[in-house]
Amino acid sequence: MTILVIGSTGNIGSLVVRQLADRGSKIRALARDPEKVKFPAGVVPVKGNLMDVDSVRTALAGVDTLFLLNGVVPDELTQALITLDLAMEAGVKRVVYFSVFKADIFSDVPHFSGKYSVERMIEQFDIPATILRPNYFFQNDTSLKDALLGHAVYPMPIGGMGVSMVDARDIAEIAALSIIHREQATEPLPREMLEIVGPEILTGEVVAAIWSETLGRSVSYGGDDLAVFEQQTRAFAPTWMAHDMRMMVRGFQRVGMVAKPGNVGRLTELLGRPLRTYRNFAQETMKQWQQSEPFKPSAGPASRAA
Repeated sequence: MTILVIGSTGNIGSLVVRQLADRGSKIRALARDPEKVKFPAGVVPVKGNLMDVDSVRTALAGVDTLFLLNGVVPDELTQALITLDLAMEAGVKRVVYFSVFKADIFSDVPHFSGKYSVERMIEQFDIPATILRPNYFFQNDTSLKDALLGHAVYPMPIGGMGVSMVDARDIAEIAALSIIHREQATEPLPREMLEIVGPEILTGEVVAAIWSETLGRSVSYGGDDLAVFEQQTRAFAPTWMAHDMRMMVRGFQRVGMVAKPGNVGRLTELLGRPLRTYRNFAQETMKQWQQSEPFKPSAGPASRAA
């Protein structure tokens, strides 16, 4: 049986492809420029994009299981709905859809609301699917190197309500296991939802304390100023995305992103091991930064500029 991975070249999708390849799955990977991507041995690249219906039809031909991960783009909802419709047209019997934690609660956040609309399509048309709802990724914070090392500030304004952040590697492994579980089932499995969270409830102050311990210097939390966050995000993202991210983080501050009782136990059982912690991530990331640019811990005063 063949698995089509859509979103195969992104941070999560590439990890999912690796997880599936390591388990011996037969994989087809959709990519805009497959010749520029180094896929694991045995993965069959297919050229296409989600706004080109003909290329998606070609990619879906003969596919049994679809893993659908849409990037955060203005036409994300259109891409997802058309792809799922084409998958049903092609006779795909198993779907794993990559949504987002609390998609049904953050209705004012564009990319959350878009993903929730896809979830409703899956439910309305009774598509046999696993819906994955991952929380905020640890690895998002690798982009904060300059603020952490240069200014001793954790600038991500996640607030004090708590976020059950999760390691991208755990997300990818859980996604791969979910795909294989559906693929190997002799009959279509009932629709299910799996919330993917980390083992800790983290606040801005708690994360700053972990970085203080990791760096050997005092790291402060940069505070909850959303206007500053949006302006900083504009340095590397379009204005629409920067505001989308601002709306998302505003939700973090208002209601949090905390795991429900039983989430962590279910994921631990599925993986057969404990979930990775943020402290482990911070320590690993610091070692990588030291290898690329030696850093000497300092006990000096820290600036709050990010």
